[in-house]
Amino acid sequence: MNDKWIQIVFKISPLYKVNGDILLAGDGVKKAKEARRMPGAKKLHQESETQSKAAYFFGHHFGGVGILVGNAKKIFCLPLSLRIHEGIKPIAEWTNDEIRQQSHVVQIVHQAYHIASLAKRRTKVLLDRYYLSVPALKAWVKLNEVHGNLMHIVTKAKRTCVAYTESPPRTGKRGRPRVRGERIKLFDLFANKSISFLTETLVLYGEKKEVSYYSLNLLWGQGLYQKLRFVLVIYDKKKSILVSTDLKLSPTTIIELYARRAKIECMFREMKQTISGFSYHFWSKVMPRLNYYQKKDAPHPLESVVCEKHRSLIINKLKAIEGYVLLSAIALGLLQLISLKFGDGINLKKIRFLRTYSSAHASEGTIRQYLRNQIFMQFAKKDALTVIEIIKSKQKDDFFLEGTKTSDIVA
Repeated sequence: MNDKWIQIVFKISPLYKVNGDILLAGDGVKKAKEARRMPGAKKLHQESETQSKAAYFFGHHFGGVGILVGNAKKIFCLPLSLRIHEGIKPIAEWTNDEIRQQSHVVQIVHQAYHIASLAKRRTKVLLDRYYLSVPALKAWVKLNEVHGNLMHIVTKAKRTCVAYTESPPRTGKRGRPRVRGERIKLFDLFANKSISFLTETLVLYGEKKEVSYYSLNLLWGQGLYQKLRFVLVIYDKKKSILVSTDLKLSPTTIIELYARRAKIECMFREMKQTISGFSYHFWSKVMPRLNYYQKKDAPHPLESVVCEKHRSLIINKLKAIEGYVLLSAIALGLLQLISLKFGDGINLKKIRFLRTYSSAHASEGTIRQYLRNQIFMQFAKKDALTVIEIIKSKQKDDFFLEGTKTSDIVA
């Protein structure tokens, strides 16, 4: 069902492209779940600056990938794939799924590349700085080598990031040739190369900002030494180091692309608040009871499950969780597409009160409210709709059948 939804999105959506490339955004989202017999629930660490969130809690860690759709006036991150990435390694071993036994960052790369392969188009994936890792880059290199060079990554580096110049030419002397050159601490370049920075005005986060940047290609990753393009950026007195695996991508394009990555954060917010997409509660009595105080080196509770029937029930519960979240993602995607295609004809001020209207296109919440108010009236006006026929065919109560009189039912 997931692949079918992806194909439908590529067929009917107004894809937002840059230089002919489609844009994907990937990130992880954590949802607290207190059920002790829920597959995939584990102890998670929440890195947040707000004191209202607990540092550690039990729940699910989803990896999500969405595609940017829309135009210059309004851009949405439409969800395509959401899967649980942690706490399911024993289940992945039962099903011989090697990809789901990998780390979260590697699974995100595989999810994004799978979508790019279905689209058969050049793709840029926008990721947070957490995903700049050697395992993720190794997975990216292998996928491009085996299945075709379809995908590039745009991400961010930490302030402590270290890179290397290219290896010096061989001197002909004895000994192993060097695989890398001089070691460079990138954040020091903000002071050392300040006179080399260029300044331009770019549109970032919907506003025009004066941006200073400096670009260079260096080797990165201990033992990997992958050549990457680094862009040192200064705007609003903030300093950032952006990274791209595409060495031909211009520095200004990299800056503008990374600014679009924030759309996936908006997508997760709407999934939680507008759709309630993570409000599932699927559990199984054959699932071993989770121990909140289990030690880190203790064996996973699922390793004690040896009965094939019990394993099958646990696998089905995991599929039910991911199926519920996928259906919620489809619902959110439909709201976004309705806003982009038909939002111009909707009077937003008559639907609900908003303090400010951010754009001409309605948000997902506004479209949801509009459908709540209008969908049954539209069904009554157009009785010949295919969806109405499907609903009638599923109804068994004589009260809803065509031709039945109310007086007959009362009698």
